[in-house]
Amino acid sequence: MTEQQEKLGTFTYVVGVMSFIPLIGVLFGLVAIVWGLATKKTGGKMLALIGGGGIAFTVVLYSSLFYFSFVQRGGVYDDLRAKLSKSMITSLVQAIEFYKTQNGHYPDSLETLRESLPENSIVFVFDPTNIKMGGESRYYHYELKDPSHYYLLGVGPDEKPYTSDDVLPDIEVKPNSGIGLLIHEGSRNGL
Repeated sequence: MTEQQEKLGTFTYVVGVMSFIPLIGVLFGLVAIVWGLATKKTGGKMLALIGGGGIAFTVVLYSSLFYFSFVQRGGVYDDLRAKLSKSMITSLVQAIEFYKTQNGHYPDSLETLRESLPENSIVFVFDPTNIKMGGESRYYHYELKDPSHYYLLGVGPDEKPYTSDDVLPDIEVKPNSGIGLLIHEGSRNGL
C-alpha cells in the first residue's frame, strides 16, 4: 500500500518566485532553499532550486551592472563619465584661478591645490574617467607652461595627454582674458 505524499502549497512557490526580485530576493531565496530542503513534502527540492535560481539571478544581474558601469570601455557609460569629467574639470579651472588670486601664483601641482581646498570642498582634482579597479585615483593632467599659463585636461581612454581623446574644460579661452588656461594643439584636434 503506497501512501500519497502531501504537496507544498502555492504560497511556498510564491516565496520561491519572489527570490527573483533583485537584491531583496536573496532573502526570499534563502528562505525558499531552507524551506525546500527541510520539508518532507513533495516539491521541496523544486522549491530549493527556484530559490537558488533567484539568488543566482541577483548575482548575475548585479555583476553585469558592475561590469558595464565600471569595467567595460566604450558605450553609454564612457559618455556619461566624459560628461561628468568635463563638468568637474570646468569647476577645477575656477579653483585654480581662485588659488592664483589668493596666492599670487598658480599651484605647483593639483595635489598642492587639493591640500589648499576646504575640507568639504566640492572641487575634485581626480579624473572620473579612470576606471581601473584597485588602482589609485588619477589626477587630471596639470602642467605649468610658465608662471602665467598652464595646461589642464583629462587624458581620456588612451591615458596620454595632448591627444584627440582628451577631456577639456568647457571654457572659451580668449587672449588677454586673465585666465592662464591653455589648450594644447594636440588636444584641439579632438574638438
